[in-house]
Amino acid sequence: MNSTGWKRIVILIAGWIFIALGVAGLFLPFLQGILFLLIGLVILSREYSWARRILGKVRTRFPKLDNLIKAAHEKASSILGVQNKETGAE
Repeated sequence: MNSTGWKRIVILIAGWIFIALGVAGLFLPFLQGILFLLIGLVILSREYSWARRILGKVRTRFPKLDNLIKAAHEKASSILGVQNKETGAE
């Protein structure tokens, strides 16, 4: 498997770990559940259309979060070294 395949697998695993932490955080008082869910959705939105749809609904419902989500996309793109599907920028 090439490095791109491994990178994709690691990104997907990281996204799902954040989603799992987010779900656990909804029930545990010491974890920030919503924050972990949003991070997981931002990571998974690169691969899954359902995650992009949910983020779109969050952006519509909570416009103040839109700038934070955009900043998270940009930061994730720069850390992971991948192209941002929303802006086309790397």
